[in-house]
Amino acid sequence: MARHFYSCPLRWSDMDAFGHVNNVVFLRYLEEARIDFMFRLAPGNGSPSFSGGSVVARHEIEYLRPLVHRHEPVAVESWVTKIGAASLTIAYEIKDPDQVYVRASTVVVPYDLQAGRPRRISAEERSFLEHYMDEAAESAESAESAESADATEAAEAAEGAFVA
Repeated sequence: MARHFYSCPLRWSDMDAFGHVNNVVFLRYLEEARIDFMFRLAPGNGSPSFSGGSVVARHEIEYLRPLVHRHEPVAVESWVTKIGAASLTIAYEIKDPDQVYVRASTVVVPYDLQAGRPRRISAEERSFLEHYMDEAAESAESAESAESADATEAAEAAEGAFVA
């Protein structure tokens, strides 16, 4: 699995009254990394992938330790944990080589700005995202699909049994 690496500068204004980066600012760091990942690294020159817009449907953040302002940037690693028909989940770690400050995830929904509604993930976007798919999540997704197929098959068999 590939990970996207974003070097995020810390700003003096990112600090709160307690002398560390404010919890809300971490959302901005995630946004900067996500935009860098989805738009700057979108496949192909002139590709329309990810250019139509997207909306955040959910954020989940686990704050592990305070991050104090310094001149060196902090690393934001991003990868994909789930790709659905019309949404994807991006996981992140905001970290230094020796410690993790934040673990987070974001559910992103591609959005058609002109139509004013969500849209499906294109084949080109899916292909791009799959390069960043976490193998453990991919295995779990395959297992869920297999379980779902087994459950559907069992339900169809049971339904057939009642019809006969």
